Amino acid sequence: MATRKLLVANRGEIAIRIFRTCRELDIGTVAVAAPDDTDSLHARSADETVEISGYLHSEEHIRAAKQTGADAIHPGYGFLAERAAFAEAVDAAGLTWVGPPAEALRLGGDKLTAKRIAREAGVPTLPEGTAEEIGFPLVVKASAGGGGRGMRVVRDPAELDDALAAAEREAVAAFGDGTLYCERYLERPRHIEVQLLGDAHGRVVALGERDCSIQRRHQKVLEEAPAPGLDRALRDAMLDSAVAFGQAVGYQSAGTVEFVVDGGDFFFLELNGRIQVEHPVTEAVAGLDLIAEQLRVAAGDPLETVRYKVDGHAVEVRLYAEDPRTFLPQTGRIERLRLPTRIRVDAGVEEGDEIGLAYDPMIAKLIAHGRDREEALEILANALVDTEVAGLTTNLPFLRWLVSHPIVRAGEASTAFLTDHPPLCPAALLVTPSPWNRPWRLNQPVPLPAAPPSVDSARAAQGPAPGESDITAPMPGTVIRVEVEPGDEIQARRPLVVLEAMKMEIPVSSPFGGTVTAVHVAAGDRVAGGALLVELES
Repeated sequence: MATRKLLVANRGEIAIRIFRTCRELDIGTVAVAAPDDTDSLHARSADETVEISGYLHSEEHIRAAKQTGADAIHPGYGFLAERAAFAEAVDAAGLTWVGPPAEALRLGGDKLTAKRIAREAGVPTLPEGTAEEIGFPLVVKASAGGGGRGMRVVRDPAELDDALAAAEREAVAAFGDGTLYCERYLERPRHIEVQLLGDAHGRVVALGERDCSIQRRHQKVLEEAPAPGLDRALRDAMLDSAVAFGQAVGYQSAGTVEFVVDGGDFFFLELNGRIQVEHPVTEAVAGLDLIAEQLRVAAGDPLETVRYKVDGHAVEVRLYAEDPRTFLPQTGRIERLRLPTRIRVDAGVEEGDEIGLAYDPMIAKLIAHGRDREEALEILANALVDTEVAGLTTNLPFLRWLVSHPIVRAGEASTAFLTDHPPLCPAALLVTPSPWNRPWRLNQPVPLPAAPPSVDSARAAQGPAPGESDITAPMPGTVIRVEVEPGDEIQARRPLVVLEAMKMEIPVSSPFGGTVTAVHVAAGDRVAGGALLVELES
């Protein structure tokens, strides 16, 4: 049965984007807002708004739907979007769930179960197990995780225990499940994902792929479709593998199967059982509205598309309230916001809105579509010139730098791009490190590239230069651990304090060796950016 009134169990940009499709389809809209979020743009954008106690309380969304007469719930992304129990509760309440079936979420949402199903379906996977079994480097992952939370790259056995403990804390805070596993880590792969669409009649189709290799903290900052320079046979094999996995879990609605590509090999990473942040680039090249397709599937209609088309090229970047060099979240009021008008912009805030620490600090997504990749990137670069944000720190300078970078323009970026090329580095450093840029002899083996430096470690080493004594908070957040006491003798890069923001842990490390002379915070304290944490004496 077609939806008449839809409640979006989410906030911000994705809620507003879903409302837009609903209006085009003449579907009524209901927003929900937590007590600290009632003045947000999404709450001002729906036909009706209901205050709820929190976005993670499934019963509150169902209550709001019943209260307003909504007959369907769309979970968006994040929060409860991939919770099988929420899908079951919506169904049990007699409401239409606009998303994949609970069983598909359950099978695909547990990463270890999903990898087993992938292997059984003939989809290649990376080996997982204990550190002794797979060796180093490895990545610690939360089985119920996503969005970079509960992930730690470990290259040295001495770092493993701390990485496991930190990943478990993040996983529990973000997902309520601290189950972890270790997986072989590839240093410089590409991150390619396939957009799936499935219906209730057993059909699952692949709507092309996206390249999402450029990331910080395992979270994407630029996405594009189709993936540049991908071998056709490799692309077809990934699309077939994604469909095989979707069929194996009985997938319906929109979802994404993620892979890493290493040379001519690809490996299954995970299923994202929801609409993705980067779905607009697929919509641009495939000529589809994925939210509308989700609503059709939820109504029981069969898919009309069996193959996707590619019309040009699309690129998306995410405009965030965050430091453009360290990627640490920032807060403040948006005093001026000028967004480009000649491209698609999916925004979650307006001029005058406040960006706080409680929610994701994304301001907007900018999506450019061109006849080819070069044109799409040029359109996006011009749009970023037209973008202006005042009142708080954003990553806008970084995005302008990024889309002009020669490695990005050449389509050669890997997941290690931002470690090989530090954000906003000068033009003189823009040449990709390559063994062919050094002297070599034909009869000698090509030297292997060095392991990329750790972006997390570089970001964590916030503080003064050697000889100074005040270690301050690089961002607003909550102190979750203090690692030192007055009188401690410490080495350079020793973690001093661990902050938490956006359910992510950020260690603040000593920039030099010395003695701790004073500690000004304790676990549980909320601190502003720039607050004094620890004093050192070299």
